[in-house]
Amino acid sequence: MIRTLLVIIFVLLHAVCGIILLPLCWLVGKCNPQAKDKMSLAIIQFTFRCILFICGVKTTVIGAENIPTDEPVLFIGNHRGFFDILVSYVYMKRPTGYIAKKEMNKVLYIRRWMNNIRCLFLDRENPKEGLKTILKSIDYIKEGVSVFIFPEGTRNKGEGIQRFHAGSFKPAVKTKCKIIPVTQNNTEAVFERQKPRICRAHTVIEFGKPIDPKTLSSEDLKSIHEYTHAIMLETYEKNQKLV
Repeated sequence: MIRTLLVIIFVLLHAVCGIILLPLCWLVGKCNPQAKDKMSLAIIQFTFRCILFICGVKTTVIGAENIPTDEPVLFIGNHRGFFDILVSYVYMKRPTGYIAKKEMNKVLYIRRWMNNIRCLFLDRENPKEGLKTILKSIDYIKEGVSVFIFPEGTRNKGEGIQRFHAGSFKPAVKTKCKIIPVTQNNTEAVFERQKPRICRAHTVIEFGKPIDPKTLSSEDLKSIHEYTHAIMLETYEKNQKLV
């Protein structure tokens, strides 16, 4: 429970610092929106690195060179636990908005920071609102902001990777941006396996080679979710040996 308490204390201290940092980000954004994006990215990455250090999370990183630095992309990730977000976000090289469940929108402090880093909130029970979120993510990519989505739709409590929702790939299909498969192993060992306790764990994250929709036919684009799923499932099974 010591790690859990330390994380709680750190988050509370961060909330206090946020009283200064949030208005500062807002002021920077008034003068230079891009500077605000970079500043918010750096602050949250530092925060997540601190939390991962406190939790004792060690991560093996594979394929970091596949993360583009000069263009927005659609990151597709499997979802095993809450720490999928923390582990993956620290490796983002440019502003990236994660698509999160709408429940995260209820906490004012979290919502403010998530808005700062261009996160979007998805209502899975309301198709109309869900479509609005996807359309907004398309706008983000056109503006130069990458998007990260978990197309399984919910956390996988079993083995392997659940089927992907085809709609999650619309941002790439519509904008023709590259898709980066992001496969994670063992992130559930940090929290979900023994919640509410946080435990030391070794995780693996692999950034796969970019998939370029521009090189695919119309027919292949229709099944891009199945193609990406097959690649990530093979990666997941391979990396289970590294955990």
